[in-house]
Amino acid sequence: MNQLLTQILRLPRQQKIGVLAGLIIFLLVIGYFYIYLPGDDRVSKLAEEITGMRNDRDKKKALSANLPKLQRELQEWDAKLKAAVAQLPDRKEIPDLLSSLSTKAREAGLEILLFRPRAENFQEFYAEIPVDIVVRGGFFNAVTFFDEVGKLNRLVNIDNIDLKNPKVGGDQVALEISTLATTYRFLDEAERKKVAEEKAKAAAKK
Repeated sequence: MNQLLTQILRLPRQQKIGVLAGLIIFLLVIGYFYIYLPGDDRVSKLAEEITGMRNDRDKKKALSANLPKLQRELQEWDAKLKAAVAQLPDRKEIPDLLSSLSTKAREAGLEILLFRPRAENFQEFYAEIPVDIVVRGGFFNAVTFFDEVGKLNRLVNIDNIDLKNPKVGGDQVALEISTLATTYRFLDEAERKKVAEEKAKAAAKK
């Protein structure tokens, strides 16, 4: 790898710029096709499934009494619900999730220039939590970071990848990489009720 970078750095300026442009395009392709990027439709569907699972579980719990078959089914529903909820953390788990994102960036060898969560965006069953991230580092460091984000057991969507200010230092080309990472959390019953009430009020004003 070092030998390849040395060869690149020895190229004429125009060729060096061409190689750098190719690397940037490659990163964008990696970001689009390779990294795990859940869409809003999937998050919405998952949130609805969790609500449905909870309702079905509660119904079976009410009917189970001492019937072994229903008790086994109830245990299966509990396991399915636990697996689904694991992808959409609740409010108290969000700080740890955001901390793990910044930790993975540092572990990938990136310098964090900005890590700023935005206000939550409430949907019917879940809330979107956008985070502005700006890091600086090598091309392969960025690929490693995005790959590690894709391996998280939580849903994290990476959008708007922007690369700028390339600087050659030693045998590396350092880039400033900005992106919008969006994670999600499941709304509790009180929050879902509040969202429904606000939507009803907004519809009534139209």
